[in-house]
Amino acid sequence: MPFNRKPQKFNARINTVTIGSGDKTVAIGGNSTYPFYTFDAPTENTAKIGVEISDMGLEGLAEGIRAYYDGAATMADIARKAAAMEGADFVALALEGGDPNGENKSVDELIEVVKEVAGAIDCPLVVEGCKNVEKDAELLPKVAEVLQGRNVLILAEKEENYKAIGAAAGLAYGQIVGAESAVDINLAKQLNVVTTQLGVNAQKIVMNIGSACAGYGYEYVVSTMDRIKGAALSQNDNMLQMPIITPVASEVWGVKEASASEADMPEWGPQDERGVDMEIMTATADLAAGSDAVILRHPKSVATISKLIQALA
Repeated sequence: MPFNRKPQKFNARINTVTIGSGDKTVAIGGNSTYPFYTFDAPTENTAKIGVEISDMGLEGLAEGIRAYYDGAATMADIARKAAAMEGADFVALALEGGDPNGENKSVDELIEVVKEVAGAIDCPLVVEGCKNVEKDAELLPKVAEVLQGRNVLILAEKEENYKAIGAAAGLAYGQIVGAESAVDINLAKQLNVVTTQLGVNAQKIVMNIGSACAGYGYEYVVSTMDRIKGAALSQNDNMLQMPIITPVASEVWGVKEASASEADMPEWGPQDERGVDMEIMTATADLAAGSDAVILRHPKSVATISKLIQALA
């Protein structure tokens, strides 16, 4: 008996959000199928890859990542090399030095870094905060202001500071708002609802629904992304139709399997290889579960995931 394939058609689709300006932009989202389900419908926009750099420069990075940036003396040099990485679609600048529990750099100091990086590249830019709610509420509106006209994605607005960041980024300065929640479909939807109630256009919102390194409670990430995509497509829930971006690098390179040196854990093998393997596995799982863009660090990871996307698109 012959097999008759029946494509699964949805009358809904994920919003298309364009990041960047001028000749170099990237579009994420826009698809009406589950990830890589090209047998159901053509892919509107393939998943995109960002390269994460930090205001802290090359401090604390794995050997293979530092080697790629060899000779980069300034943040502008680092940004240009990140933008030129094989497979990269955009650059993601993390302002981790602003954390009051860490370096506690001033807002003015961080804004100078933002301007230096933005001036060095013409590709789309994502700016991540320092992960401190209060500091980000002060910092990210300033970032949105100095980058007017660049149509950047500001990560991340949270429930605790959405009024400050959403109003500045999404309304006053016309940037794209990254809404971050903690691996829960209801929290993700609620943040989208209150952000649009501020007046932010739903077409200018991207979700970061939270993540984890593969092996670290990752099943919650998969189930949450799957439920979000299902509700967006099969239920036509317009408050869950925002594309998803996942900062993989910050999750992966902080776990012991990626950060422990070979001297400390010789039985685990080379540290750089471990980190690359975990970054690739996590990014692949995120993309298969529903992420429309991932943020990575290692050049081998970026090149590998880029080839995977091209092969499955």
